[in-house]
Amino acid sequence: DKTFEMTAPGAVRVVDDAGRVLMQHSVEAGDIWRMCQTKDLPIQDWVKLAVNRARATGSPAIFWLDADRAHDANLIAKVQRYLQNYDTSGLDIQILSTVDAMQYTLERAKAGQDTISVTGNVLRDYLTDLFPILELNTSAKMLSIVPLLAGGGLFETGAGGSAPKHVQQFVEEGHLRWDSVGEFLALAVALEDLGSKGDNKRALVLGDALNAAISHYLDNRKAPSRKVHELDNRGSHYYLATYWAQALANQTKDAALQAQFAPLAKDLAANEAKIIAELDAAQGAPVDIGGYYQPDAAKTDAAMRPSAVLNQILASVE
Repeated sequence: DKTFEMTAPGAVRVVDDAGRVLMQHSVEAGDIWRMCQTKDLPIQDWVKLAVNRARATGSPAIFWLDADRAHDANLIAKVQRYLQNYDTSGLDIQILSTVDAMQYTLERAKAGQDTISVTGNVLRDYLTDLFPILELNTSAKMLSIVPLLAGGGLFETGAGGSAPKHVQQFVEEGHLRWDSVGEFLALAVALEDLGSKGDNKRALVLGDALNAAISHYLDNRKAPSRKVHELDNRGSHYYLATYWAQALANQTKDAALQAQFAPLAKDLAANEAKIIAELDAAQGAPVDIGGYYQPDAAKTDAAMRPSAVLNQILASVE
């Protein structure tokens, strides 16, 4: 148990086997004190990731650590020690308090400059919401990449805190305004990761083509509208699928993929008017998906795939 309620005023100390006080906090009766612990191996990996990212991007890497906080002070000592294991020449790596790191990062963001924030997971969760909201007005159009210790990765997007409203409008009006661009980006990076780590050239081709498709999606403004009988999430997915198939049909690195997706790209583009009309006809009326937290799969599939033409085209892909 690492969480305690103080029964009297005094001090809480964390002491190692040699009797050294690692951290100490003054407390009052009734205070809730929680032990903060970070293991050494993840710290080493954390420092490695920071150096690698700084080297790959050329951007400053800032460790958000406050020397006046007991736990952070111990982390700073480890960070300084493990940084010595790497060639950091030409890199801008700093250790700043949370206040100073935020000021520095905001100033650079205002100037249109990138900054690498090297933080723990809790602060990371806050920052990956805050800065997309400041720059894009939502956290739903950003990509969060979390490398894992054993070599895997988490590729995710934010929800912008708006998912309940999206579902409410969908069940009431049959219009789903959720923009999946963050999910598209996450899938592209996952394919790139699979391709690079597993020497899977086909995955790399798929990832490159998906990134090209996302660029067309953004350039052509195919994100969902907030209004009924305008493009919604289902229409956006149609356009993303069309652009992705076209990118695969136009690439020359994988002839088999090119041959497989060329007919699909042609069929999707040729039936645009019919598909969009069918998707639009599905809007404007309440939708029954069989529940909120645990919707019925069959009902949800039917609601999300209302275009018979699109379904038939996709079913033809082998």
